[in-house]
Amino acid sequence: MNQDSVYSKYITMNKLILSLFLSCIIFLSSCQAIAGIFKAGVWVGIFIVIAILALIIYLFSRSKNN
Repeated sequence: MNQDSVYSKYITMNKLILSLFLSCIIFLSSCQAIAGIFKAGVWVGIFIVIAILALIIYLFSRSKNN
């Protein structure tokens, strides 16, 4: 084995490791972003449900007073 082929294998391995690392970063960060969107969606949904329930209770209490 000459030194050029060892160097070539080393460069190829580094490119493979770098591409795997970058793909992991891209996919993991996108999954975290999607998880954040769904988590925010859950809290917004809970807020909307509570607001609707409060509105219904307010309307029923107002109609009973009249």
